[in-house]
Amino acid sequence: MAKSLNILIVALSLIAFSPLCLCSKAYGSGGYLFPQFYDHSCPKAQEIVQSIVAKAFAHDPRMPASLLRLHFHDCFVKGCDASILLDSSGTIISEKRSNPNRDSARGFELIEEIKQALEQACPETVSCADILALAARDSTVITGGPSWEVPLGRRDARGASLSGSNNDIPAPNNTFQTILTKFKRQGLNLVDLVSLSGSHTIGNSRCTSFRQRLYNQSGNGKPDLTLNQYYAYVLRKQCPRSGGDQNLFSLDFVTPFKFDNHYFKNLIMYKGLLSSDEILFTKNRESKELVKLYAENQEAFFEQFAKSMVKMGNISPLTGMRGEIRRICRRVNHAY
Repeated sequence: MAKSLNILIVALSLIAFSPLCLCSKAYGSGGYLFPQFYDHSCPKAQEIVQSIVAKAFAHDPRMPASLLRLHFHDCFVKGCDASILLDSSGTIISEKRSNPNRDSARGFELIEEIKQALEQACPETVSCADILALAARDSTVITGGPSWEVPLGRRDARGASLSGSNNDIPAPNNTFQTILTKFKRQGLNLVDLVSLSGSHTIGNSRCTSFRQRLYNQSGNGKPDLTLNQYYAYVLRKQCPRSGGDQNLFSLDFVTPFKFDNHYFKNLIMYKGLLSSDEILFTKNRESKELVKLYAENQEAFFEQFAKSMVKMGNISPLTGMRGEIRRICRRVNHAY
């Protein structure tokens, strides 16, 4: 049996990734990830994750977007290694303190709940990084989006990078070229940028993240002219010039809790909430054509989103003997 399993693993590692393939070469890594990684060591791992995510969604419709965001913000900093989950301790300065995460990243308690359940079923087996990847997929599916096989086998980092979190995660006010450059640094391209931005079909953003569009987009005291002016009028009622920084607004005001292609339809109507959303339609011809395609063809968006999520999930994972399998996601093991 063990010999057969070893042969299977070797065979899987020789196959290049395609949408129909069972494994994928991790970008920036010498290791391979594959969906069957826990089939023998923790056969109910994916079922446990899915069940807890579903329960959380029933109580908090915002949670799927939060879990998707955690995976994204994790992968863009040092790779998909669960560094975002670590609290500050000893030499570790938590990424939770960074500008992109402070007062906005959430879902940490749910990840710990999933981890605790997995530790009971299969102690010291399933990584926190893989939990994030699975929870992101399940969050997409439970809100009506596409499904995909999640390549698994990531291990957890023993450190975090506050500077990486501040500098590598695209910001709402970044220019199109800056955002594209940040994607390319991770081995992602323009198609990935547009499709992954479609995750903003669910979730919320704070007033402080788009206020400049309403009042002073270019430093001249005037609003962003690429923002539908009636929509801007509505937003100003709850997002004043000062105060209300934490007031929440739906990224997709049409179907805020449903994973669909309305996000792209909104961009065409100049009703993207964030500058980083609307510039996909206004600042680059190729991205504009993709926005139009996904607005017209939800199936095309879903297909590419699944591919791009697998690709993002493969950014520089720790595999083999690198890193560790944390027993508690917010702490490294040697902290005990």
